Amino acid sequence: MSALDLLDDQARSVLDALCAQVAGRPSLVAVLFPAVGRRVARGPGPSGDPTGTLGPTLEDLARIELLRTVVESLPPTDAATEITDLYGYGDADEKRAVLHGLHLLDGTVPEVAETVRDLLADALRTNDTRLVAAAAASGAQSLLDDHAWRQTVLKCLFVGVPLRLVAGLDTRADLELARMCADFAHERSAAGRSVPADTRLVLDRFPEHPFHEGPQEG
Repeated sequence: MSALDLLDDQARSVLDALCAQVAGRPSLVAVLFPAVGRRVARGPGPSGDPTGTLGPTLEDLARIELLRTVVESLPPTDAATEITDLYGYGDADEKRAVLHGLHLLDGTVPEVAETVRDLLADALRTNDTRLVAAAAASGAQSLLDDHAWRQTVLKCLFVGVPLRLVAGLDTRADLELARMCADFAHERSAAGRSVPADTRLVLDRFPEHPFHEGPQEG
């Protein structure tokens, strides 16, 4: 869902004007991107979560439209550079919006794909659940190899991001991920710590294997 589906007429008009400015001069996005919340809209998006953990906020969705304009206005590598700068110089809210918009970049270009992977990796090194969730939910997760993608799942378990948000969970979960989740559950149990119930979203996919046996969530 785009911001245009959720904004009132005045907010849509302001966003259209900002996008037109960026289309005419893409470098302006560096100035306009931080001001989106004040000039366009703030508040929960379709998920209803005002923190942006469970899904993009209105502010995120509006910023994604600016990212879309950048991608449509510049060659792929230049767009990737511009968006990397937005992430690097942005606050947590701006970083989150960039992560939600990474799928707009042309991942078929090797340099762009590498940039996207670097930004996802940076977000997943943090303990900010909003950034981890945005990185995990990104369609750009398809650019990660299986090992890096599994590490995304484990990071979500560590910091408490719901696994249902992870892009590709239904199609990419495999026995190796189940083994990793089982090891995580046993380590938590051995340390006297509760095991996240979300481990079952992976382990129960492989009932014929012993991974799902042992420590129970709680």
